[in-house]
Amino acid sequence: MTPKLTEIQTQAGAIFSEDSTTPSSFGNDRQAFQAATEGVVLCDRSHWGIIEVTDSDRLTFLHNQTTNDIKSLQPGQGCDTIFVNSTARTIDLATIYLTENSALILISPGQSEKIMSWLDRYLFPMDRVKLANLSAQYNIFTLIGSSSNEILTKLNMEPIINQPNATHQLFQDIRVAVGSGLAIPGYTFIIPLDKASELWSKITDLGAIPMGENVWEKLRVTQGRPTPNQELTEDYNPLEAGLWQAISFTKGCYIGQETIARLNTYKGVKQKLRGIKLAAPVEPGTMITINGEKVGTLTSYAETPEGAFGLAYVRTKAGDVGLKVEVGNTTGELVDVPFLTHEYYQPERKFFLS
Repeated sequence: MTPKLTEIQTQAGAIFSEDSTTPSSFGNDRQAFQAATEGVVLCDRSHWGIIEVTDSDRLTFLHNQTTNDIKSLQPGQGCDTIFVNSTARTIDLATIYLTENSALILISPGQSEKIMSWLDRYLFPMDRVKLANLSAQYNIFTLIGSSSNEILTKLNMEPIINQPNATHQLFQDIRVAVGSGLAIPGYTFIIPLDKASELWSKITDLGAIPMGENVWEKLRVTQGRPTPNQELTEDYNPLEAGLWQAISFTKGCYIGQETIARLNTYKGVKQKLRGIKLAAPVEPGTMITINGEKVGTLTSYAETPEGAFGLAYVRTKAGDVGLKVEVGNTTGELVDVPFLTHEYYQPERKFFLS
């Protein structure tokens, strides 16, 4: 975060929490939440991490460390992928962007050092792979909403519009990637520090409403994106977490592959992450029951303009969407959320070179 960007955001009403360098709110949370689905918002995600992987073995190395088919990527392409441990328990959901000379990994907040250490653990002296934590060298912004294309057109970035998810391209040293990190149209910008304040001003001047972390969290929960330490922990695997779209079932061996393949083959998914409409506020960690019997656990909660909403792991045998449950002292109903999938999914990949 640069002083100039902080100054611009503060002038626009940004409120910063003590432990964050990115705005928690702009005092417009209700308006921003609505604009994310009906218009366009701009969110500062600079507290997310960027790890760079270089040298000639980089694709093979990442292919062997995560769940998706990294070897099939071409420069200018990317994909979501999951870091899992040897027993296929989730560590983080990341996005990889492949360039001509490197792979850039977008990491969840607070996970950069953990992922760096994890990757370093599996590096051998003969591996031609170099790791670098670039988190302090870039700002990360995300444009979210149905009007995102209009903003990109006005920024003269039309070539990236309507490309497949995680496709990316450089525009005057600013890397623009398709995808908002949610199941809402949008674009993610990886920006050198000296260009961040100018880009923020341009985008907001073009009509994007600034949005803080509070609203991102509400959107994350209502969209269903799982996050480390809540839905992504050593208690759950990626199939339970509804991240089938970030898994290749046809690639070769990787860490955790045997467990994931067995779960898929033998339909061994015993619980699923679902959205849950709640009748009243509830703390994450609250037990979910049916007739007094535990069937799951609430993992995230958000108060939204539409009411109380959460994410929860619920036993597959207990029921699915539409199931009525007790959540602590209140009630809830399981609902679909758009970010998650719970079945095999392998999209056709199109080639787009940067």
